[in-house]
Amino acid sequence: MNALDVIIKKRDGQVLTRDEICFFVEGFAHGAIPDYQVSAWAMAIVWRGMNADETWALTEALANSGEVLELRQGILRSVDKHSTGGVGDKTTLVVEPLVAACGVPVGKMSGRGLGFSGGTLDKLESIPGYRVGLTRQEFLDQLRRIGIVLSGQTGDLAPADGALYALRDVTGTVPSIPLIASSVMSKKIASGAQAIVLDVKVGSGAFMQSESEARKLARAMVAIGRKAGRQVVALLSDMNQPLGFAVGNALEVREAIETLRGAGPADFVAHCLEVGATMLVLAGKASTLREAKAMLKQAIDARAGLEMLRRLVQAQGGEVAYIDQPERFPSARWVETVSAKQAGYVRAFDAGEVGLTAVELGAGRRVKGEQIDHAVGIVVHCKVGDPVKAGQPLFSIHANDPARRDSALRRVEQACTLSRRRQPPLPHLYGKIGP
Repeated sequence: MNALDVIIKKRDGQVLTRDEICFFVEGFAHGAIPDYQVSAWAMAIVWRGMNADETWALTEALANSGEVLELRQGILRSVDKHSTGGVGDKTTLVVEPLVAACGVPVGKMSGRGLGFSGGTLDKLESIPGYRVGLTRQEFLDQLRRIGIVLSGQTGDLAPADGALYALRDVTGTVPSIPLIASSVMSKKIASGAQAIVLDVKVGSGAFMQSESEARKLARAMVAIGRKAGRQVVALLSDMNQPLGFAVGNALEVREAIETLRGAGPADFVAHCLEVGATMLVLAGKASTLREAKAMLKQAIDARAGLEMLRRLVQAQGGEVAYIDQPERFPSARWVETVSAKQAGYVRAFDAGEVGLTAVELGAGRRVKGEQIDHAVGIVVHCKVGDPVKAGQPLFSIHANDPARRDSALRRVEQACTLSRRRQPPLPHLYGKIGP
């Protein structure tokens, strides 16, 4: 068996065996198969797809490429969540501290930015000193001690997925249901959570731009969870406009802190309550979503979620002063605000275009390993359906490079369109898959 044969077989649309998939994953995990062949294999999967058995075999191989944590001993029923990627999606930074504050352990392995979607690890690294690389034992010890962990993929937890994830970001191989499903679920299996809530995004700022494709992805991941013996629920949520107002690493962390203080954007707060409540019900902490949302609101009012975020940052070496004083976060050199030229209603705020513009500013990576600028990004000031007056701010560009600033201003201006007619707000959820 050799890598080229496996690439050609998938390129030609044939079904790979479990042994072939395991061979390939083990090969690139140990450096025996080079990046260019892994990239070719990933592109073949994008074009030809994988059936359910292949996707399950790939998930297992990725998860088993390193340690698989066992959380059942010594830890209460733990719950995890994962977003398939969006623009302005800083949900993890709010939901996980709130759920942990309600008494449910949350141990999560997060990823970096992928394509135009921001990564939780990149956001967390806006906090000086925050350590995203934890060993298996550190992960378990911290989860037992304070009930929350937010780390990256270390060398002993799903390392093959980490290597594939980084390549997909820069080779145009992100939007593939088998690759997304296996990547997400391999991390969930490896990190040991018994209950998982999946936030599957739908729209222009998501990898699944149609509701039908999002449902296919959600069903694939729920099916993988069942095979792995996990309880999984998938929420289909809108991503046709940025979630909240802030897009960009430090900007999003600041907005998450504001939300935990009770002053978050209405759409973002509603989304966090929905995801968090589903996590509490799945973990058996609440019997209904209404009861669970009340618990989360109480945790916000009492600043219990904010205190849990402080404990998380402190436990992983970050400077807690940034949580207490968000003004410490880096600020961009230039902030340019664009206002409406005429009155009307917001008809669209293309999330995908906003996300790509943020990457252009330096908030994401255009090539593998590129340094992120944590200060830059975009703040939108309105939502689809909102009435606006002439001269009212539509968005602000936060930039550190004048050429990128000017390009971003031209680009994101095309993402926001107004109408003279009243426009309905976008739906928040499109449905739920799972128990």
